[in-house]
Amino acid sequence: MAAPLRFRLALVFSVFALLSLLARSSSQDLQIANAERRIDLTSHIIKVFLTLKVENTGASPASEILLAFPPTQVDHLAVVKAAATVGKRKKKTYQPLDVNPSEQPDSPNGTKYFSVSLLKPLGKGESVTLEVFYILTHSLEPFPVEISQSESQLVYYRDSAIILSPYAIKQQTTYIKTPGTKVESYTRVDPTIHAGKELKYGPYDEQPPYSYSPIVIHFENNNPFAVVEELVREVEISHWGSIQITEHYKLVHAGARHKGIFSRVEYQSRPSISGVSSFKHILARLPPRVHSVYYRDEIGNISSSHLRTDSRKSELEIEPRYPLFGGWKATFVIGYGVPLEDFLFESSDGRRYLNFTFGCPLVETVVDKLTVKTSYSYLDVVGRTVVVLEKKNVVPEHSIPFQVYYNFNPIFMLAEPFMLASVFFFFFMACVAYLHIDLSIRK
Repeated sequence: MAAPLRFRLALVFSVFALLSLLARSSSQDLQIANAERRIDLTSHIIKVFLTLKVENTGASPASEILLAFPPTQVDHLAVVKAAATVGKRKKKTYQPLDVNPSEQPDSPNGTKYFSVSLLKPLGKGESVTLEVFYILTHSLEPFPVEISQSESQLVYYRDSAIILSPYAIKQQTTYIKTPGTKVESYTRVDPTIHAGKELKYGPYDEQPPYSYSPIVIHFENNNPFAVVEELVREVEISHWGSIQITEHYKLVHAGARHKGIFSRVEYQSRPSISGVSSFKHILARLPPRVHSVYYRDEIGNISSSHLRTDSRKSELEIEPRYPLFGGWKATFVIGYGVPLEDFLFESSDGRRYLNFTFGCPLVETVVDKLTVKTSYSYLDVVGRTVVVLEKKNVVPEHSIPFQVYYNFNPIFMLAEPFMLASVFFFFFMACVAYLHIDLSIRK
């Protein structure tokens, strides 16, 4: 028994060694001729645009390209997208590509990977240009961690001047855009240029695989750090003509914590310098043709909201009862109705399906935990089925349509009027019987 066991273990190790060798050879066969990265730090939601021209210098075709991320960024990744460019200049088009997490053997320093699947294998001597887009959340670190009402908010951003990649990069440049011109300090990796609202790192030539050069940028960012710790959206379908939406929010200002006392007089009289990093109103983009809109908290209805609606969109500007400074929280509910015919349809097989938008209606907001509950009702007497969708680390790019299919018999719509009629009938009969008994006693 010992010999077959040793043979199996040797076979397993051989397979792993072969996979490792293939992964390394694939990385060596590909190289990046040119890379350009643009990092947008103007909001607390960081957007990165990466252009890669990838060449196959090996003998075998490549069907995937790996994207590498340091472990400090992986937990903050909200979106990773990629597309291949086809054509040039005005005739250029973009073909979306599948992007999935990938496990690679012998990844140095805990590097994490995403695999981009090409539409067709990249042959020997061929090249392809990829447009990569990814979003990072909770990646700006307030420093100082506490500020007074009259102070501006400063934050740290940490990254690498050199693009982390499993492939050699012949030439690369990184551009970093800040909200304003006030940059307290930044790491220099020559050549480095700071002009106005932009930092330029590079160009850097002939960088080997997994090159990394840490940088720290300390700059002013007074944009609202609006984070919804938890959002529960309830979508209830009534087949009598309306869909009711109820949204429960737990909102927090995730920037530098407020210290000291709050002076409303100073806040209102000197808005340009007092509480510049706070926010007192939030914009919610709702579906078109909304009706019966309300906005309330635990105390009651809040009248400080403004609704603008037309046939294409609806915008609700809401104001909490008090401005939100760093570390302050607000809990509230937004509710509204939308016409049934705008979002409920019938499929070719006779099923009904809801076509609604996933995500959070609040603009430039990160949602730590989102729960969407979908159900339909007809004066239930035996309970109802509820479809529950959950996702963490939600950003505005996740506001895309989703569909829920279900079977519905129109005969169930008669249940509500029948039950109501039955209740009125029995109530009427009870009243008649009561009056009859009362008159008999009096006689």
